[in-house]
Amino acid sequence: MALLSLPGYLLHIRKRGGYRDRFGTRFGKGLKVPPKAPGRKRIWIQAVSLGEMLAIEPLLKRLESEPEIEIYLTVTTSTGYALAKEKYGRQAVGISYFPMDFWLFSHRVWNRIDPDLAICAETELWPEHLQQAKRRGVPFLLINARLSDRSFRRSLQLRWLYGGFMNRISRVFACSDQDRKRFIKLGMDPERVETTGNIKVDVTIEPILDEREKSDLKERLGLGSGFLLLGSSTWPGEEAMLLKAFRALRETQPSARLLIVPRHGERRDEIEALLRRDASDLRTHFKSRGLPQGEVDALIADTHGELRQLTQLADLVFVGKSLPPHTEGQTPVECGILGVPLLFGPGMSNFRSIRAGLLQFGAARQVNDELEALETIVSLSQDAESRRRMGQGGKRWKEQSQGAVDRTVDGIKAWLASK
Repeated sequence: MALLSLPGYLLHIRKRGGYRDRFGTRFGKGLKVPPKAPGRKRIWIQAVSLGEMLAIEPLLKRLESEPEIEIYLTVTTSTGYALAKEKYGRQAVGISYFPMDFWLFSHRVWNRIDPDLAICAETELWPEHLQQAKRRGVPFLLINARLSDRSFRRSLQLRWLYGGFMNRISRVFACSDQDRKRFIKLGMDPERVETTGNIKVDVTIEPILDEREKSDLKERLGLGSGFLLLGSSTWPGEEAMLLKAFRALRETQPSARLLIVPRHGERRDEIEALLRRDASDLRTHFKSRGLPQGEVDALIADTHGELRQLTQLADLVFVGKSLPPHTEGQTPVECGILGVPLLFGPGMSNFRSIRAGLLQFGAARQVNDELEALETIVSLSQDAESRRRMGQGGKRWKEQSQGAVDRTVDGIKAWLASK
């Protein structure tokens, strides 16, 4: 299966770019791994993308502080690899790309890394990776485990196949009780699935900007001092909606500005075409081209690793991949933790429990379509008191929702102790 998918895989990475660095490690070539330190046990952690690497950041920080543990990281995407090198280049004993899930490549990498425990994050089930762990007697943990509605429906249709995968997993640490039930329905032994919560909520956001720093950053970005609407991790179709909302805002707030952070910066050509068609009268700028010369009406932050900082500048956030036809959503966690009022569409299946908590505490509002999104954005822009209450709700939600990292670390250490 891996060999059959190789041509498409190579085409994909060529399109995305940034994969030449240590490319051979995807096939088990040129992998440099130091020997294990005496008295320490090695954990191999795989996180696919930049988003997942950010999600497990609080867990990595806790594990690296444990004197009996050393960490080897693998990632799948080039942006995830760059972030891992930047944040954990000194703490991890090694960082490389995850190998193609074919026996020869996986076997080579397993021999070099030689872990005492293997961990994957969220929804990853790599058949050969799992088989290598089983063959070697290495415990395999799935942490922060979740199944979106679409993934669950697809997996149920292939339950005969997924049942075999489940038997190779030592333990699943699920994000929510619903996720736990779904893994059990797919064939996982109930005794080997526990709900630990979502570690994304335990994220530490650094640096936290004070009011002067926010003002200075907005000035450098050409965003002025007026109301700022942020589109967070937007997908196709959502930028057009935000442009409409921005024009409506400008009718009552001439100093309002728009900041769009697309989920994939590689879409800049597509977004630029949209701006030429629908916003030729606006001053727009792409951050990848440097800081703007003077003020802008709309800034496209098509760069990586800055969303947490940029979120702190916003007065109101729309969370992307959530309006039809999108169904999965992007993370609303940072907005809630920072106390920034937010909106999202009905398609938040990847963040069901987080969505429910944010709505319960009044930190967010759900809009069901583009028209409702436009109306709600305009309404909230004129209602500072409602935005203040939403921000306070986010902080209360944070206080009630944290603790998943501690529970997950306890589970990991228990498995290491039994090894």
